[in-house]
Amino acid sequence: MTSRRDFLTSAALLATGTLVAPSLLAAPKKRTIGIQLYTVRDAMAKDPAGTLAQLAKIGYNSVEGASYTGSQQFYGLTPKAFAALLKQNGMIIPSSHYRLGEEQENGAPVRGTMLHEWDRAVDDAAAAGVKYMVCAYLSEAERGGLDHYKYVADQLNKAGERCRKSGLQLCYHNHDFEFQAQDGGQLPYDLLLATDPKLVQMELDLYWVSKAGRDPIALFKQHPGRFPLWHVKDMDRTEKKFFTEVGNGSIDFKRIFAQAKLAGLKYFFVEQDSTPGSPFESVSKSMAYIKKNLS
Repeated sequence: MTSRRDFLTSAALLATGTLVAPSLLAAPKKRTIGIQLYTVRDAMAKDPAGTLAQLAKIGYNSVEGASYTGSQQFYGLTPKAFAALLKQNGMIIPSSHYRLGEEQENGAPVRGTMLHEWDRAVDDAAAAGVKYMVCAYLSEAERGGLDHYKYVADQLNKAGERCRKSGLQLCYHNHDFEFQAQDGGQLPYDLLLATDPKLVQMELDLYWVSKAGRDPIALFKQHPGRFPLWHVKDMDRTEKKFFTEVGNGSIDFKRIFAQAKLAGLKYFFVEQDSTPGSPFESVSKSMAYIKKNLS
């Protein structure tokens, strides 16, 4: 039987937060499942609030941005306003995509890129709650030969140092062209991996690395802990090897996810650049597979 003294002691402990109910201690941590917003780019351009609400209803609780470069806004919203909209939907934005900025638009530099107004981009990312700023893509004009990739690597280190000063981390997102051997059989991706690991980490796109004929796990073993971000995107079984819903193609995600700790995985994002119908239908199928097989 509980004495009055025991009751009062327990009440005091609960009031100070010292005593926690066993059921709360045993509560499972909610899995973070993200989506790259490029997948729903048209919907985000028209109705960001409605689009995020629909994605949250499907089960996504994390997003990766894709619209900041050039506009210096997140889908037409200030960083703080976009962060508030995400919070309303129970979402976070741990990562967002950016560009190098060598390429010009209408004869003018593109703002909010690594080469132009990067300080502003970093400050805005921090204000939105972003942890990882990702160099998303190199245009054909920004690739060139191995010497130019060395230049890109230098710029990544410099941009990464600026991120680090604000407590953020720079990453580089691959496609398949970085795995096309150049002079002497050297891969551009190896030059990008030669950046300072403290300043530049990697977002591995599982579709593009697989399409290039490379094994993600081999990369994890060669560079453990270097891949905190992944794009989870499947490749169909046709000759074209096109994008498809996660679990509907040829990539063995179970095998890859089994090495998440080796890779250093922190967040992953579903992405499907092109969908046969509604992107919401496709990302719903991907979510169903992930919850059943990868959670």
